[in-house]
Amino acid sequence: MLGKTAGGLFWMFRYLERSENIARLLEAGFRMALTRAASSDEEWASLLTTSGVRNAFFERHEEITSAAVIDFLLRDKTNPSSVLNMMDAARSNARLVRTALTREVWEAVNESWMALNDALKHAVRERELPAVLGEIRRQSSLVRGTLHGTMLRNEVFDFSRLGTFVERADNTARILDVKYYVLLPSTASVGGSLDNVQWETILRSVSAHRSYHWLNEGDVSAASIADFLILDRRLPRSLAFCYAEISSNLNYLEREYGEELACHRQSRQIAEQLRSVRIEDVFAMGLHEFLEGFIRDNAALGSQIETDYRFYG
Repeated sequence: MLGKTAGGLFWMFRYLERSENIARLLEAGFRMALTRAASSDEEWASLLTTSGVRNAFFERHEEITSAAVIDFLLRDKTNPSSVLNMMDAARSNARLVRTALTREVWEAVNESWMALNDALKHAVRERELPAVLGEIRRQSSLVRGTLHGTMLRNEVFDFSRLGTFVERADNTARILDVKYYVLLPSTASVGGSLDNVQWETILRSVSAHRSYHWLNEGDVSAASIADFLILDRRLPRSLAFCYAEISSNLNYLEREYGEELACHRQSRQIAEQLRSVRIEDVFAMGLHEFLEGFIRDNAALGSQIETDYRFYG
């Protein structure tokens, strides 16, 4: 496969996943703001930090308000990571690799692009936010389901899934980090009622609330929730699950092309760390420090995949 086609597939699905992840971050921030009305600006500010667009936001706005943050993350054309820009980029990449996609996948991407352009035609008010965020998640699921239902399990599928899971792993780590480091920097609050409410919010933001309680019978603690979201390979958005999938897809490509590359070794190293580390070790080194290192290593793997498969060569 041409590197340009591989890169188009990889980034098409990174952009689609990122649009959903922005919606999930917004939902987490929105719910947390409701639990801390007196200081809700902190939650909205944390979303900008987590999304990596804080500086860009202040180039356009003088102060943080819920309306400004919502609009910037969802609709602002000057924000490269806004949902609208992500969907534009995903559709452009889908057009680039259209001959590698089934008709159904192309149509799902195009229909999602039209639906979200319509949903975000006007500024979204806070009371409308849950419905709009739900629509963003549904459109992402539609494309992902079509990929699973119609595509051959070949290199096209593998590059698409690599884009999804590299992006998803980054998002889960960032959601955890914004909870523990940005929103709750003081250890004095850990274990209190507010802390538990916020951890429950994190579970809901990654669609893991019901499965967590099913496995843990209602026991809510920072350690058990962090363990679930980082190390439990049964959860589709955990870091361990994402790296099991990344390793599987890269192993397929290694067999297909008959060559072990640097990205294969990197992914195996990260996956092995997630298999061997215990949550007690993670908290001992510092959850923020662990997540910061993971985000850095995950980004390095994404860049190495681009280099090894000559996306721009």
